[in-house]
Amino acid sequence: MFGGIPFEHFAGGGGFPGGGGMGRPPAAEADTTKLYETLGVEKTATDKEIKKAYRKLAVKHHPDKGGDEAKFKEISAAYEILSDSEKREKYDKYGLEGVADEGGGGADASDLFSMFFGGGGGRKRGPRKGPSVNHPLKVSLEDLYNGKTVKLAVTRKVIVGEPTNCSSCNGKGMVLEVRQIGPGMIQQMQRPCSECNGKGYKAQTKSERKVLEVHVEKGMRNDEKVQFKGMGDEVPNMEPGDINFIVQEKPHSLFKRKGADLLVMKTLSLNQALCGFKWEITHLDKRKLLISTKPGEVIKPEAADNKPFVKIVPDEGMPSRGNPFVRGNLYILFQVEFPADNSLSPEALATLKQVLPGADDEYIADEEDDVEEVFMQNANVRSFGSGGASSNDNAYDSDEGDGQNVQCQQS
Repeated sequence: MFGGIPFEHFAGGGGFPGGGGMGRPPAAEADTTKLYETLGVEKTATDKEIKKAYRKLAVKHHPDKGGDEAKFKEISAAYEILSDSEKREKYDKYGLEGVADEGGGGADASDLFSMFFGGGGGRKRGPRKGPSVNHPLKVSLEDLYNGKTVKLAVTRKVIVGEPTNCSSCNGKGMVLEVRQIGPGMIQQMQRPCSECNGKGYKAQTKSERKVLEVHVEKGMRNDEKVQFKGMGDEVPNMEPGDINFIVQEKPHSLFKRKGADLLVMKTLSLNQALCGFKWEITHLDKRKLLISTKPGEVIKPEAADNKPFVKIVPDEGMPSRGNPFVRGNLYILFQVEFPADNSLSPEALATLKQVLPGADDEYIADEEDDVEEVFMQNANVRSFGSGGASSNDNAYDSDEGDGQNVQCQQS
């Protein structure tokens, strides 16, 4: 297996990694207008006009807003190509073939033709591909919210000169070994060729160091990958495999994430829950948000269905990958902290009874009533049903004597 291990980390740069789609001859009848038609703009449209058209269509057709998913993918693929000056120039000259393998979220030409024209593009199956290598890329929630480009160095093996078939195994990688195990008995065994280590070929290789720009898009999720096609080790008679950086989201001290939604927890005093509060938080893009209750709004310790009390701030969640203008929601999970026992003075209790609704009337004892006053203790509802004497206890044991067995003497 090859190296391909990132060993250096540099300060962030900008832009997508290059590669793919270079040097293709123009197709006989290359269509260079379909992407502009998808966004509803002219071929002479400026970058600003393309971005404005995309934002309008993306909000309208996003699946989370009830739009058509296939249409949304077309819009996103068209925008990704036309918003990049280099890709746009290739598309204007060669059509979709010119931007294959680098447009539409990494789609190849057949995917792009299928998306926009319903066809496969007629591409033939290529040679076998070498194994890909995955490397973890730990990313903070702030980077996934704002996007980030980092430079990582990798090493790969490249072939020097022309590889040749191994003469010992005729390029098969295995040799047949015959052994005599007895009179008239032989045993045939296959084993890897020792001359080529089972590869079937001999080739000189050298290590090559590459610095890759890894672009973490806004809204990427855990376990999504940033792919560099053909950047793996070179192997004779095979296409080089890919190097993939797998996003691993690091835990955050304030926010928890699920999909495009964010969640924060807030503990309130009883005073804040009843009278209202203002809470300032710093969002992932360094904006200050002041979260406030509406006048007269009461935050309950739990909802009527015995589930935690939750509020949302719309559109303050994570951006969506491919459409950062559509965001999830910010959920706030509340816990209400009640005063401890004996922490309120008699004066405070008297005031609360006057201002809070639902106070019990003062109980006035009647001298003729035989009332026994009892006090409550803490309990666990799981203990419900376990009170009283155990069924193994003998309720009819005599209380006479000291509990010793007595035997009757018979004459």
